[in-house]
Amino acid sequence: MQHFTLRVYGLLVHDGHVLVADELIRGQRITKFPGGGLEYGEGLKDCLVREVREELGVEAFDVEHYYTTDFFQQSAFHSTPMQVVSVYYRFRIADPGALRVVTEPFAGIGEGADQEVFRWLPLAGAQAGDMSLPIDRVVLDQLLITLRGGADRTV
Repeated sequence: MQHFTLRVYGLLVHDGHVLVADELIRGQRITKFPGGGLEYGEGLKDCLVREVREELGVEAFDVEHYYTTDFFQQSAFHSTPMQVVSVYYRFRIADPGALRVVTEPFAGIGEGADQEVFRWLPLAGAQAGDMSLPIDRVVLDQLLITLRGGADRTV
């Protein structure tokens, strides 16, 4: 029997930057977008709102669908076959400048238990390789194309 995991992530763009999470997961350093796994009985948008509240301590609003995985991706964290389906939303928060962030990748993360910090990734000069996970790389590329095309005037 094949298995799936549904993941929901958020894109918070502010002042020429996008928020990323630097996370120690099972001993691996991973740079990804904020978010996590869908819980049974939860809607996709509800999942993002919950994850933002849990991880960032703020309320997400103006949540709009951005991208859903349209290719096969094997989970990097499961030894048995597990297909990852990720859904990405753009969102806003009341005061992005007030978020607790670090300025350097993985700043303050030691070894041991899973840990997570957030930082603003400058979009000028950003590239897919800044992200650790394959789907996040596709999404960052698409975001950069969208923003360079002038479709988003908030950056």
